[in-house]
Amino acid sequence: MSGPQKFRLGDVLVLRGLLTQEQLAQALAEQKRTGRKLGRVLVDLDLVTDEAIGETVAQQMKLPFVDLRKRELAAALVRKLSEAQARRLRAIVLEERGADLVVGFADPTDVYAQDEVARLLRATVHPVVVTEPTLLASIDRIYQRGEEISGLASEVAADLGGSVALGAALELNVGSDDAPIVRLLQSIFEAAVSQGVSDIHVEPQEKNLVIRFRIDGVMHVQSSYEQRIASAIVQRLKLMSSLDISEKRLPQDGRFPISVGAHAIDVRISTLPTQYGESVVMRLLAQNAERMKLDLIGLPTAILARLRVALKATSGLVLVTGPTGSGKTTTLYAALAEINTTETKIITVEDPVEYRLPGLNQVQVHEKIDLSFARVLRSCLRQDPDVLLVGEMRDQETAEIGLRAALTGHLVLSTLHTNDAASAALRLADMGVPPYMVALALRLVLAQRLVRVICEHCRQPHTPSVHEREWLALSQVHDGGGTGYFTGVGCSHCRHTGYRGRTGVYEMIEMTPELVHAAATGDPGAFTRIAQQQFADFTLRADGVRLARLGRTTLAEAMRVSNQS
Repeated sequence: MSGPQKFRLGDVLVLRGLLTQEQLAQALAEQKRTGRKLGRVLVDLDLVTDEAIGETVAQQMKLPFVDLRKRELAAALVRKLSEAQARRLRAIVLEERGADLVVGFADPTDVYAQDEVARLLRATVHPVVVTEPTLLASIDRIYQRGEEISGLASEVAADLGGSVALGAALELNVGSDDAPIVRLLQSIFEAAVSQGVSDIHVEPQEKNLVIRFRIDGVMHVQSSYEQRIASAIVQRLKLMSSLDISEKRLPQDGRFPISVGAHAIDVRISTLPTQYGESVVMRLLAQNAERMKLDLIGLPTAILARLRVALKATSGLVLVTGPTGSGKTTTLYAALAEINTTETKIITVEDPVEYRLPGLNQVQVHEKIDLSFARVLRSCLRQDPDVLLVGEMRDQETAEIGLRAALTGHLVLSTLHTNDAASAALRLADMGVPPYMVALALRLVLAQRLVRVICEHCRQPHTPSVHEREWLALSQVHDGGGTGYFTGVGCSHCRHTGYRGRTGVYEMIEMTPELVHAAATGDPGAFTRIAQQQFADFTLRADGVRLARLGRTTLAEAMRVSNQS
């Protein structure tokens, strides 16, 4: 292959008006200080985008530029290069042209990489320019680090030999950070973070070890390994989370922090003894400040405005309800982040503490030493708080203390497990809390679910089916002739599911004089009837239809979450 034309990237960007001489000088100084490539420095300084650099390089080299975010990739073609080769050469196979291949390169000036790819593929290569971030994201999505993880799992099995004894497992765990078991777990976490995984499931079976990822609420098999490495993985995870490595008969819970690239992740771990060994589930909690903003979690404008009014109150109870994994804690922490000021004393009582927010006094409940919700709450009230967050109202004692605090000059935020917002007051009464206390303390209830978002890469218009039209009619929501609804047909960007990411669907009731009277008299039928009349526009069903009309989710998803309520 003939050598590419040489050019100075900074000068070309200045000529194209994408950069000033002063900005170029700043970037060159930073490049000299760090030794990084100029293009990377320019992006990190927010002076230009990766796409602008890619298009500039492509124009100068007279090559096509391909935006991989808008490109459907064929996994079979991409895998013509092994994962290791694609990462090393920063190359990705995009298209067949007869016997020739179109290959995307993050650095099209690297003649060696182009020659090496042509040799490996035994074909004539037509290079195109792609950006490095989209190339690496595509590699992560297609390969899922499968080859790397399988290779490391084989190393662990080889190191264990024929033994699965505790001593052999520990030998792997207490060694250097470069030990196979350490690199295996790091690769699993990297694969999980790159795919937006919420939970990692490590499940020993009779003949193998299965690792599954939960992505957008749905389980996917990541890989399967020899069963004998299960013990080594579990022992290492127990050491990382300071659990009892000798206890295999009882469930254990813990946590540990990890770093994956630029991401700080808090991992909550739960072990459970099963027939073939200990099953481990790890929930990944990204410590990301951007997630902790009320206006970024998907609340409808009207509900957001009413919630903000409730959060400005100096007393009362605000409840968030929903099933496990519906994002209740994220919503509460977004609320705390909004009212967290130097003038406000905030104490949280949780089991476990999920997010760490500066300025808060966070207490971890520990039932084994009798540090229960109720006991901590009593002590918290002597700490002169303005705001209390109670992780969950689990029993009558905790609920009564929380409501008394809400009646005596404290704003209390908490969660409750109910199907809908209207059931919250009834659930508290069922716990044994006096109805008058519920009526006086309760200020606002927010119920929520998570729905999958339509993949933007394969989103297409959708005409509602007969069943969907009947549901819309029963919902008393005019469907507007069916226009405006969308669905995802499935592509390589969304694992052919049609969905990518999740957002919240919300339902709200506020305590009006009529609802206060119904709650105080302990009339569940009247309370539910009044709530449905007054807040018909703030139901899970109405919000699901709103998101479907906006093209954010499908009618099928809206029906699924509203049928849970």
